[in-house]
Amino acid sequence: MKKSFSLHTLLSASFAALIIVLTIVLSVAIGHRSNEEVRSEIGNSLKETSYIMAGKLDHYMWSRYGEVSMLSTLSEMRQTEELEGQRQVLNRLKEKFPSFSWIGMTDDEGTVLSSTDGILEGVDISERPVFKEAQDKTFIGDVHEAVLLANLLPNPTGEVMKFVDISTPVFNEENQFIGVLAAHLSWEWAKEIEDSMMKPLQKRNSLEMFVVSGIDNTVLLGPQEELGSVLQLTSVDKARKGENGWVLEKWPGGKEYLTGYVLASGYKDYPGLDWVVLVREPIDDAYAPIKETLQYIYTFGLILAGLLGILGWIVAGKITSPLKNITTAADQLRRGERVTIPAHKGIKEIEVLSYSLKKLISKLTKTETALEKMENVAHHDHLTGLPNRIALYAFIEEAMKNDLPFAVLYMDLDGFKKVNDNLGHEAGDILLKDVSERLSEVTPAGGMVARMGGDEFVMVLPVAANPENDGMIVGDSIIASINKPFIVNVQEVSVGCSIGGAVWEPAIFATSKVNEIIRRADEALYKVKRTGKNRMAF
Repeated sequence: MKKSFSLHTLLSASFAALIIVLTIVLSVAIGHRSNEEVRSEIGNSLKETSYIMAGKLDHYMWSRYGEVSMLSTLSEMRQTEELEGQRQVLNRLKEKFPSFSWIGMTDDEGTVLSSTDGILEGVDISERPVFKEAQDKTFIGDVHEAVLLANLLPNPTGEVMKFVDISTPVFNEENQFIGVLAAHLSWEWAKEIEDSMMKPLQKRNSLEMFVVSGIDNTVLLGPQEELGSVLQLTSVDKARKGENGWVLEKWPGGKEYLTGYVLASGYKDYPGLDWVVLVREPIDDAYAPIKETLQYIYTFGLILAGLLGILGWIVAGKITSPLKNITTAADQLRRGERVTIPAHKGIKEIEVLSYSLKKLISKLTKTETALEKMENVAHHDHLTGLPNRIALYAFIEEAMKNDLPFAVLYMDLDGFKKVNDNLGHEAGDILLKDVSERLSEVTPAGGMVARMGGDEFVMVLPVAANPENDGMIVGDSIIASINKPFIVNVQEVSVGCSIGGAVWEPAIFATSKVNEIIRRADEALYKVKRTGKNRMAF
């Protein structure tokens, strides 16, 4: 059997369920959209960070590249006889730019003539790329470990020293090659640039930056554990093609990162070393704002669902309260109680329902009253007001259902026709009304007297142990009452009453019909009429 719920409960539950469903749907939709937008936003920020880092690297190298080129044009560098003057110029440059770990001037054979702090003076570096590659044009060498200088330069950290080479040919006034001006830049400057880039991003402490070699894709700058490793990544390949963008990819180790990438392709006349700059962030950290947003949405949605559930309960109560009052009144009406449908103002539909039900009940009540009146007319004699034949038959049928004996008296007025002929029908009607009143007065409690038509009446006596004896007693009182004079139109009128009686006993007449006992009482009446009027006989 299907369980029923109150409208109050259904409305409240519907409010809460609707908000929960909307919260879930909106969370999924917003989460999906936020996921894409946040990922794109973070990816673009990584791309921009890598682009700025590459720009700083190229700009720094361009500055040092320009300084070395400019230094090579100074007269001190062109005069190989004034070595002390060269040495002073070189030392001043190193003091001003500490990233220059070593600067030296060679002769045309590759022997160091002068250098910062006198390091490597007199040493032949003709086989080193810094000399061999710089006899015709400026040479820029990629990051490499120190060979000759490893044990000659101070190294407070104890880490492996790495350098970037910048060397340029030097010519005299006659434009003859006289040597090479070579410089080793400490790779520490790149870390300083990285630190300056990462400082504003301290809140995103999971961000990591890489500089990848343009020669063999080894990591030149990055987390300590990654240094020297070779990266074969989609981001590196894309950067090599000159793209600047971001990608979601899996790094060595199996972890996914959002990765921004760009190629450091040089600045102005500095050609660049084709370093690839990568900036990565773990996908879990990158998507943390999305998770926080979703958690906020879920929490807010559940709170909202609870609040709206309470609001729904209150609103549902406002809606269902008048309906409950109406249904209570309707149920009372169903049980036969006399109540009025309560009126309601505020909600149009309930107001219409209340008004319509009130009118319906009023109309039904009037209809019921009219039906009662019609039934009363149908079951009563219109002249005397006594029950008619229909009511009499129904009464006798009910009496038979008790399966107990009772008596029926069939009465006829003696001398009524004479009154009707002498005084008129109006007088006869008055006489019949007066007779009906006297018969009603002598009818025993629980019995009934009915008019059969004309001047004939039938009385049903209540159940009795000796119905015939009781019937004779009642018959005598009827005759005595009717024999008293009547005043009709200020004239005294006297009539008699003949009565025939019959007894119904269930053991004898169980299958007989109502009209059977009426017929038997009628036969007894005619015997009385034939043998002497104004008396009674069974």
